[in-house]
Amino acid sequence: MSDLQDDLAAGANPPSHRAEDDTSSRGVGDPTDFPASDDAPSPVHVQPARRAAVTFIFLTVTLDMLALGMIAPVLPDLISGFVGGSAARTAETIGLFGTVFALMQYVFSPVLGSLSDRYGRRPVVLLSNFGLGLDYILMALAPSLRFLLIGRVLAGITASSVPTAQAYMSDVTPREKRAAAFGMLQAAFGFGFIVGPALGGWLGSISPRLPFWVSAALSLLNFVYGLFVLPESLAMQYRSPFSWKRANPIGSIRLLSRSRNLLALSGVLLLGYLAQNSLLNVYVVYVEYRYHWSVHQIGNSLAVLGGLTILYGFFLVRRASQRLGDQRATVYGLAGGGLGYIIFGAAHTGLQFVAGMPLLNLTSIAWPATQSIMSRAIGPNEQGQLQGAINSLRGIAGIAGPSLFTWIFARAISNGSGFHMPGLPYYTAAGFMLLSVLLGIVTGREPKQA
Repeated sequence: MSDLQDDLAAGANPPSHRAEDDTSSRGVGDPTDFPASDDAPSPVHVQPARRAAVTFIFLTVTLDMLALGMIAPVLPDLISGFVGGSAARTAETIGLFGTVFALMQYVFSPVLGSLSDRYGRRPVVLLSNFGLGLDYILMALAPSLRFLLIGRVLAGITASSVPTAQAYMSDVTPREKRAAAFGMLQAAFGFGFIVGPALGGWLGSISPRLPFWVSAALSLLNFVYGLFVLPESLAMQYRSPFSWKRANPIGSIRLLSRSRNLLALSGVLLLGYLAQNSLLNVYVVYVEYRYHWSVHQIGNSLAVLGGLTILYGFFLVRRASQRLGDQRATVYGLAGGGLGYIIFGAAHTGLQFVAGMPLLNLTSIAWPATQSIMSRAIGPNEQGQLQGAINSLRGIAGIAGPSLFTWIFARAISNGSGFHMPGLPYYTAAGFMLLSVLLGIVTGREPKQA
């Protein structure tokens, strides 16, 4: 990671003669000051990146994902204790909590993104870290299910700091290196995906509330660390007034529909996030039903998925973006992911299923490349709003995806359905990916805009 951090920090300071040339010809402070091609120098609004600041942003996303992963294994047991041990009520409550969490991200991601465009990235990121720490303390002390639900609501709001972290990386990263920066954050998701549940399971064996205390401590320590190392990345001349008209999910959709390119790329992300819900909500029951995997085997397979996400995020995204360009990297990554889903659905053995993972994880290339293209179409005064809008798409998928894929899987294995096709959820996900490939190709037909 240190090599990538050095590249980002070095790349965030364009050569002085280039900046002067750009300033003399276009003027400093124009929010639409973007070069017209990938080979052009970085925009003058890019702020110098301190290595400690880049590390902090990476840690923020990592700790957010780690904390969410840590509470995943213990939350069902905690809920079960509040509902008298009823498995049915526990399942219903888990579904409710998941929907509420996704709904909060859908609503509040644009709000926090727009606030960061008005007041800067630093206060929003730090306050989100602080709020998340207090939220985990609330859940650790929760005396009833109602308090636990309030905690999940607050977690959904404060976890919306991720878009602001991504906007920070856009501020301090030149356009040609943004895919690599987003890839590094993608690796943070993978790390939390691997380590979080394993650590949460171990801590939960001591006490079901201990993972909440550890998550709170990590978030608050990160807040204190950020107070000393995190500079502001958004210069005053690029701040934009806060407006509720923009800082809401409907306003964010207007931003994403500003051009054909943005609208198509938004569709790419939405379809991809929907497809990912087949992993988040069907994966465990699918491999148990079809391959009779044990809990240990399931954990190992999830570790492989997360490990590939880390490797691709750190080492493959940057190379793919440099050699293919962001648009082709997006299309190839989506196509590989679609093939991976097809293999998941068609695999008759567990070994064949695992063989599809390297292809499936090629989506780890597509998402950073897509966000990189979108960030270049938006001025520096709207990067927070853009990243908030993107996270709202993830919230929409999180609301619709769980019910969709669990219903498809239930119908596919039901005796009364007239057919038996357990792989149908993954074939459906592959269909979403095919549509996203077509949208990704469409983006290459529109001339690049300044």
